[in-house]
Amino acid sequence: MPEAAVIIVGAGPSGLAVAGCLSRLEIPYLLLEREDCFASLWKKYSYDRLHLHLQKQFCELPHMSFPSSCPTYVPKKQFIQYLDDYVAHFKISPMYQRNVESATYDEGSERWVVKAMNNDEGCGGEVEVFLGRFLVVATGEATNPYVPEIEGLSSFDGEVLHSTRFKSGVEFKNKNVLVVGSGNSGMEIALDLANHGARTSIIVRSPVHFLSKRMVYLALVLLRYLSLSKVDTLMVLLSKLVYGDLAKYGIARPKEGPFFMKIKYGKYPAIDVGTCSKIKSGEIQVLPTEIGSIRGNDVKLKNGKSYQFDSIVFCTGFKRSTHLWLKGDDYLLKEDGLPRPSFPNHWKGKNGLFCVGLSRRGLYGSSEDAQNIANDIQSSL
Repeated sequence: MPEAAVIIVGAGPSGLAVAGCLSRLEIPYLLLEREDCFASLWKKYSYDRLHLHLQKQFCELPHMSFPSSCPTYVPKKQFIQYLDDYVAHFKISPMYQRNVESATYDEGSERWVVKAMNNDEGCGGEVEVFLGRFLVVATGEATNPYVPEIEGLSSFDGEVLHSTRFKSGVEFKNKNVLVVGSGNSGMEIALDLANHGARTSIIVRSPVHFLSKRMVYLALVLLRYLSLSKVDTLMVLLSKLVYGDLAKYGIARPKEGPFFMKIKYGKYPAIDVGTCSKIKSGEIQVLPTEIGSIRGNDVKLKNGKSYQFDSIVFCTGFKRSTHLWLKGDDYLLKEDGLPRPSFPNHWKGKNGLFCVGLSRRGLYGSSEDAQNIANDIQSSL
């Protein structure tokens, strides 16, 4: 059975960050990844126009800056190149096509026993066993794409896809397209569809905060000096000044502040990159309700109105599956895969168990988690 000091599950940016920190400290590890590449969400399951929403200094992985040639808001292609360079620099070698089925702590040997299905071609689904003194859960917030159950969805005559399969609005020109979900992916995909000539509608069933990239940067700076409530109050005021009253377009503003909601519920504000003006111009139609049922191309909403659509794009997020394979942990992670301990103590469990990338603070949070984990492991060794 292969053994290393540390087993990392997941080779997204968070897992790579931990691997980079461990490599720098010369601590041996095994990095298990269920896909056939690292950062698969970026490389295989993200739309073309995607950019980092925060300035690049907030999105760097540990011990390696972005090249000076990178723009302030790094586009998808250049971020992937940065990750490629990071992997090469720290000589990170993930073990691909390893789908972890169970991870159990053995009290006798004081080791984590990780069983993974090897789905690599020619291995025939062989189960492999790995041993490690420490286990790092790096599967992140975005694990398994989620599409809600809707009456009649299987009868829909057009194309139905999750946001992880959407690449560009160019193929939807002159089509009636419904976007379900008003998070950042939903807002940005709706914009891309409208820009490429699709007749676009978006379901916005919950109140939404709109902030610009500059507002978010200002907030991150001010949070070093002011309380969360004061920063939220300022952001709401600025949002009202810049975007006005969006209620007449079908978008309500939440009663709680944008960063309070991010911390408490994991609900991010909508970082506007042009969607708001398309909504105001009528190029994107807001439907402030939920889908009731579907029959053929006819989508009936819960407010009683019906619309005809050619395609539906579900930007409805992800479900985490950690609880299905992580055994015996009743301290670190909840049933939904998020940490029980509150920030800043969210990353460390018991018996050498850690998690990274679950602080709801983006890549900046992942970088801090990774450094904390690597330093803690070094002190234990």
